[in-house]
Amino acid sequence: MHKTEVCQFLRDEDIKFELTEHEPLFHVGDGENIEILYPDAGTKNLFVRDDKKRNYYLITVLDEKRVDLKQFQKEQGTRHLSFASAEDMKEILDLTPGSVSPFGLLNDQKRIVKFYLDSHFVNSESKMISAHPNDNTATVWLHTRDLIKLLEKHGTQVNIVNL
Repeated sequence: MHKTEVCQFLRDEDIKFELTEHEPLFHVGDGENIEILYPDAGTKNLFVRDDKKRNYYLITVLDEKRVDLKQFQKEQGTRHLSFASAEDMKEILDLTPGSVSPFGLLNDQKRIVKFYLDSHFVNSESKMISAHPNDNTATVWLHTRDLIKLLEKHGTQVNIVNL
């Protein structure tokens, strides 16, 4: 599923969302010139794996937060973590670097990626979240509970944690 398919899927599931088209964004700081519809909904996504390449994780946090992988590993009881390769990203999520998004989990047909979502998004005032629609030339804005519902319906394990 890529941009067009993600947006159609959201419509088919009767999920309200807003779409912002923009120049390609590869890093959190690249979005200075795009319209931010919900300031407390910006995300940073980390696709990581354990040292045995047996377990993969997508960690989504507020864009301005720093993730301490050693602390995450300790709190979640994982093996040593490092960033997954571009090859793993392509094979598992059908994404390229710069496009990582919770919507990529819809491409995880084996449902091997565990999703960790920062509790900020369920506790924020707007309760909104942003995500690339598997393409870094657009941003989808939707209610966090709708994203969680879609991912759980797909069979993705969703873990809401304080990061």
